[in-house]
Amino acid sequence: MEKSESIKSLLIIDDDPLYRRLSASILNEKFKIFTAEKSTDAFNILKKENISYIIADYLMPEMTGLQILAKVKKDYPDIEVIMISESGNMDTVIEALREGAADFFKKPFTPSDMWMALERIKKIKEIKNELKEQKNTNTVLKKEILQHVGNIVGKSKGIAEILEQINLVAQTPDTSVLIIGESGTGKELVAREIHEQSNRKNNMFGAVNMSAIPETLFESEFFGHKKGSFTNAISDKAGWFETVNKGTLFLDEIGEMSLGLQVKLLRVLEDRNYTIVGAQKTNAFDVRIVAATNKSEEELTDGKSFRLDLFHRLGTFIIHLPPLRERKDDIPILAEYFLGILNSKMGKSINKISPKVIDLFSKYDFPGNIRELKNIMERAVIICKTDELLLDHFNLINSSNRKRKSEEIFDLMELEKRTIIRALEKTNYNKAEAAKLLNLQWNALYRRIIKFNIDIDE
Repeated sequence: MEKSESIKSLLIIDDDPLYRRLSASILNEKFKIFTAEKSTDAFNILKKENISYIIADYLMPEMTGLQILAKVKKDYPDIEVIMISESGNMDTVIEALREGAADFFKKPFTPSDMWMALERIKKIKEIKNELKEQKNTNTVLKKEILQHVGNIVGKSKGIAEILEQINLVAQTPDTSVLIIGESGTGKELVAREIHEQSNRKNNMFGAVNMSAIPETLFESEFFGHKKGSFTNAISDKAGWFETVNKGTLFLDEIGEMSLGLQVKLLRVLEDRNYTIVGAQKTNAFDVRIVAATNKSEEELTDGKSFRLDLFHRLGTFIIHLPPLRERKDDIPILAEYFLGILNSKMGKSINKISPKVIDLFSKYDFPGNIRELKNIMERAVIICKTDELLLDHFNLINSSNRKRKSEEIFDLMELEKRTIIRALEKTNYNKAEAAKLLNLQWNALYRRIIKFNIDIDE
């Protein structure tokens, strides 16, 4: 590749001269390369040069790779950092990702390891830049327009951001998308909207509940099978990759898959081809994968129940769906929306919702999110015999609120959060000492601090 003014600059930080030369020789065709053997040299280069990407080793003199990462993310937030870790040091990898690393690979590495990591973060960086530009352009417009695209209803800031992300990622029809959100937040609606806004919209959208696929039937379900290829194969069957070819395949509840099933899914997504059970021919497929889970990103990347390489394969672009309790402005709009649908469905003419009902909704947490709101609206419409929905039609929420108030003292999660805060205060916010006091590993305390959103003044 011929170098030009627009070529991106990449800084390699590694105290091993052999790895510095090897990395530079692999990457100098497509990047303007700078190298540094210690942090002092690296930050001198960063002051003078416009660096787009950094590849940093974890074990370094002067500062560790994690310390370099933290300083870069603070002083140069637009630079994407890839960490290099020693083989098998998974704790380092997880900590680096939490601190803002865009990706990682292990020593010893191959050229393909480096190129794959860089290609992944280049795509993510492009999408981030487009999203930033879109946000700047539409700031005023978002305040004026009621957002209502397809079945995604709302005008809150959270929904406006989700709609922007859908619009951006829909224009890149091959990008894998991971939707993270609590049960009932509308993950499948978002997946369908991505499909409808993409150039795949004229082809099929398929939805698969991954928790319901036994490991032994994975090949049959996804690849299809020939008649007689196994017991009970009484006819030919097309698999999901054939059925949805050129379209979008939605993999719901991917966080509930067994590790064995994860291995099978990762292999086929990497190869992009499959063989029908009972046949010999290999078939390529062209499908956009959109996956969803109610597990947190932390749970998916802790290396315990979900493969990190599969997480990266599925999560090129991640959309976090806010729970309904964090988008209270949308509750009256959603309630009116469901009322209109239910009136039509049931042949009723209920034309208003009492302000007292809306006030009740605003004080309720909706643990079941939008799905719960829809269900209680449906029940209320069924029992309503007037033209207005009243408090009496929502006794389930009233009784639930009363029950929750009586149980607040026994809220174990709240007790755990308060205990952690007391331990931090007692140790002057020294996390290592607080972990000892709580009889926890340091990383276990760190996960709980994030989980409970405990604000620590460093």
